[in-house]
Amino acid sequence: MAKDTKTDTPGGLPSGGIIEEHIDNALSTRYLAYALSTITQRALPDVRDGLKPVHRRILYAMRQLKLNPENAHKKCARIVGDVMGQYHPHGDASIYDALVKLSQSFSARYPLVDGQGNFGNIDGDSPAAMRYTEAKMTAAGTLLLEGLDEDAVDFIPTYNEEDTEPQVLPAGFPNLLANGSQGIAVGMATSIPPHNVAEICNAALHLIKAPKARIETLMDHILGPDLPTGGIIVEPKDSMLEAYATGRGGFKVRARWHTEETGRGQYQIIVTEIPYQVQKSRLIEKLAEIIETKKAPGLDDVRDESAEDIRIVLEPKSKNIDATLLMESLFKISELESRVSLNMNVLDATRTPRVMNLREVLQAWLDHRREVLLRRSNQRLGKIADRMEVLDGYMIAFLNLDEVIRIIRFEDKPKEELIKAFKLTERQADAILNMRLRALNKLQEIEIKTERDALAAEKKELTGLVNTEKKQWAAIAGQIRELRDLYGPKTEQGARRTTFDEAPELDVDLATAFITKEPITVVLSEKGWIRAMKGKMDDLKGLKFKDGDKLGFAAHAETTDKIIVFASNGKFYTLDANKLPGGRGNGEPIRLMVDLENDHVPVAMFVHDPSRRLVLASSDGYGFVVKEEDIVASTRGGRKTLNVKGDAEAVRCVSIQGEKIAAIGENRKILVFDVEELPEMARGKGVRLQKYKDGGLMDIVTFKAEEGLYFIDSAGRRNEVSDWNILEGKRAQAGRMAPRGFSRQGKFVPDKRLEV
Repeated sequence: MAKDTKTDTPGGLPSGGIIEEHIDNALSTRYLAYALSTITQRALPDVRDGLKPVHRRILYAMRQLKLNPENAHKKCARIVGDVMGQYHPHGDASIYDALVKLSQSFSARYPLVDGQGNFGNIDGDSPAAMRYTEAKMTAAGTLLLEGLDEDAVDFIPTYNEEDTEPQVLPAGFPNLLANGSQGIAVGMATSIPPHNVAEICNAALHLIKAPKARIETLMDHILGPDLPTGGIIVEPKDSMLEAYATGRGGFKVRARWHTEETGRGQYQIIVTEIPYQVQKSRLIEKLAEIIETKKAPGLDDVRDESAEDIRIVLEPKSKNIDATLLMESLFKISELESRVSLNMNVLDATRTPRVMNLREVLQAWLDHRREVLLRRSNQRLGKIADRMEVLDGYMIAFLNLDEVIRIIRFEDKPKEELIKAFKLTERQADAILNMRLRALNKLQEIEIKTERDALAAEKKELTGLVNTEKKQWAAIAGQIRELRDLYGPKTEQGARRTTFDEAPELDVDLATAFITKEPITVVLSEKGWIRAMKGKMDDLKGLKFKDGDKLGFAAHAETTDKIIVFASNGKFYTLDANKLPGGRGNGEPIRLMVDLENDHVPVAMFVHDPSRRLVLASSDGYGFVVKEEDIVASTRGGRKTLNVKGDAEAVRCVSIQGEKIAAIGENRKILVFDVEELPEMARGKGVRLQKYKDGGLMDIVTFKAEEGLYFIDSAGRRNEVSDWNILEGKRAQAGRMAPRGFSRQGKFVPDKRLEV
């Protein structure tokens, strides 16, 4: 709370020199000022010239230093010093970093600065110190500044008010879309990828003819981003259209590659272009890590053979591996494929940040070019008027030469007499008085007449231009055509680098495409040791286990399968069959592969089949139906599916083989009801299957009504329950006593069986 303190000091400060203010007001006011400064003065580009203040000041300082393309380079330290001292009162490192980015051919599609020396590389190496490097502007940079001396834009005072700087550049080059922009402000960000100048010009020319053109039509000209590092865009057309229509979206970019034969049927993959803003050295490290961790089983080696051009060599493990399959697998797990985001959040002509679509961005540039044209034309008209005023005075002097000479020679105040005698303006009188004697010849008179006639014709043309909107757009269209010719698709710099393609549709599972498909038998012991025996084993009596251990579960599988383990904690764990230990020894503890607590044990193991449905049940008699496609775990921690609390545990997981389900409790009572009475869920506790006074659930089984219910007795014999209908009821009932001869273990089928 501010105190009512008497102010005796200059500037309105209290006599004590302290202002008391509530902290909420102080923080909000100051943070708002900081946020606005970040948005408008640092992070977001202007839609008209596509530049942030630091880039604009760098180019303006280079113009002041006359660093045009035809002139020699100058030290970057000199440029950075001038920018920092006159226009940008921030650190020299940030200014030099911005200068470097403007010159890097792999960062800027059309560099605005021509650098000489070490300006870094695509590997991510830093540039040399600014005292060693030199720079000057490129043709694109000078186009942005063209007309700056012709009152094309407003100038504002510099930070110390000793000089002025342009608020925005005339922007004869569509820099925002051509070179793109990246920035993070407070609460907002911008991300615009580079595009092709010739395509931008074609779209702008179409927009001049049809100001309400649809985004679809503009995309007939602007096909998509044209990235400095090339690559292949595999984003669907509909997705790109939505991105340009809303100003937000992204583009999936892949590396460009081809195969080279190495003899004897062997081949290697050569990557020649990598996605935009991906460091080559980091990409190589990631690929090497993928090989080391065996995440790409088809890749054997990676080498960097790059010189000036990119050449990354990928060697497959076998000549039988399909190159397309190998690359598709690498695209999914490495930066050989990346996503270039689009967020056209820019400052409009009123310095207001907002997200624009493609048409709005192009129209904003065209409107700015029109304003620049009008201002330059009006400034030229003013100069023509001044010059014609002087020339008219000269003509009066030539027509009355003898009298003019007399006045100059004999009058005490010749300027006043000239103005009075010939009704001249002061400027005309001064011009006549400053004329040299040698100019008083017939040839000079002819030159003055010729110059005046030329100026009159130019004035007439410019006046018509200023007063006719159609002529203005025609002039702008002419400028854009000249720009298109300068950066046309047939020129070295204007040729499109990024192409478009569709990602191949593969029917194979990339995760298993490089795994040799072989039959195995997966064995899990009661104490949790797992192994994979080669081949399909039906007789498991000869298997050996550690002392005190024995067979728990077994399943026929193939090396390309996923093995699902359901534990008493209600979690499903997923194992890759090809990564299981071999069957020579006792295997390995499953707890080394998954995060299974010591007080919980596996209660089921089977081969994953996404088309099946399962019934889960806990010891307190609750359960539900789950789709098998929803239980696959992607981490060691497993996927929590059946919720159990207190002393309750998950006890059963069976596949649905019919429309009926039978449940038996520890009280040896059996209840048969319809599977449809159970809800289908992805996770939860479920509903009550059977009601118990004492004990809990022992076993469940599903069966078809026409096939009937059966159980396996202690002797291993199959026993049909002929009158199972009397056991039928509704879910959550108590049920009836099991028939005579039913297993003493309270199981329909013994636990120790082979899951096929």
